[in-house]
Amino acid sequence: MSAPYILVLYYSRHGATADMARHIARGVEQGGMEARIRTVPAVSNECEAVAPEVPSKGAMYASLDDLKNCAGLALGSPTRFGNMAAAMKYFLDGTSNLWLTGELVNKPAGVFTSTSSLHGGQESTLLSMMLPLLHHGMLICGLPYSEPALLSTQAGGTPYGPSHVAGADSKRPLDADEVSLCQALGQRLAQFALQLETPRG
Repeated sequence: MSAPYILVLYYSRHGATADMARHIARGVEQGGMEARIRTVPAVSNECEAVAPEVPSKGAMYASLDDLKNCAGLALGSPTRFGNMAAAMKYFLDGTSNLWLTGELVNKPAGVFTSTSSLHGGQESTLLSMMLPLLHHGMLICGLPYSEPALLSTQAGGTPYGPSHVAGADSKRPLDADEVSLCQALGQRLAQFALQLETPRG
């Protein structure tokens, strides 16, 4: 049996959400757990699947077993008109069997996003990703204001979860506050997962 892990599951078009996922994974490891980074394929407007089964670069595609067996989840997507990207929604829409069997009930989960502009729908995107997780019975983990970067940030960062402002060309790198908040979410997810897995005597 494999060691307990936090699944860091994301969709990224220009790389910013993928960068956030790596920093969240680092935080998970700092919190004392293994992180498993996975992505989802883009949704095609073709009638037949055209993407390869294994991506040419970056993280592997997630399977339902990755999600079923995780001890906690960090879910990330860039914004699409204030909502999660279709690729992530498509993956989540395929998790009905996990919902029916209650596989994710009482597992901690957090969300993260990246937008081109400061007011480009970060918080509504984060909230949209929370909804299916609540239906699955997961325990939503945000970021408390005891995190100094949440007060000092001049770009991304919300109490609902880490966020990033990528700029109009989607090339702005994560700044120190955004990195700090990503790692803080990873640490919190690991800590909560460990506490939930420890039997109380």
